[in-house]
Amino acid sequence: MDFEKAREEMIRYQIKGRGIRDKRVLSAMSSIPRDKFVLEGEKDNAYLDCPLPIGMSQTISQPFMVALMTQCLSLKGPETVLEVGTGSGYQAAILSKLAKMVYTIERFNALADRAGKIFKELEIKNVKIIVGDGSKGLEEYSPYDGIIVTAGSPEIPGSLIEQLNEKGRIVIPVGNSFSQDLLLGIKEKGKLKTVNHGGCVFVPLVGKYGW
Repeated sequence: MDFEKAREEMIRYQIKGRGIRDKRVLSAMSSIPRDKFVLEGEKDNAYLDCPLPIGMSQTISQPFMVALMTQCLSLKGPETVLEVGTGSGYQAAILSKLAKMVYTIERFNALADRAGKIFKELEIKNVKIIVGDGSKGLEEYSPYDGIIVTAGSPEIPGSLIEQLNEKGRIVIPVGNSFSQDLLLGIKEKGKLKTVNHGGCVFVPLVGKYGW
């Protein structure tokens, strides 16, 4: 399979074709090979607009959702970003092209190890993986200019709001364990103003402040 051609078509039809306009996001998604982040048996499906299984009952998000969530952060380059839910590592790899530093939390050692090996192969050096409960955030490196949560939560955890910079942005699916709304929260004077970007379905956020 010609992965490069498939990636170009993904950008043209699934990403730009569905309204993603941030040139930096489009460039990042053009430069990161999604086929490196899927399981061997799923490589021919790597550029389809759908989530794919990666083991541990987890998935790699559909390309459009990755693009939409990333665009919502409005990254310019000097930011520090926290990702909750490393999974395959694909979302963190995209963020690595757009922010100064990315911290990403994963609760499964096996997924964290696999993602780390892919980052090394692709020479991605500004992503740090931590194994732990992502619903608590990562206070050690806070505050963050952006937080992205790649799992559905019953609400926006207060721990994450506290670790967000003033004017910082958080993107998170909020709802029940079967369907959620993708919310963008912008912190102003210590509180969040939220915008709903529509329905979505993510695996549950498991942890102290999740499910």
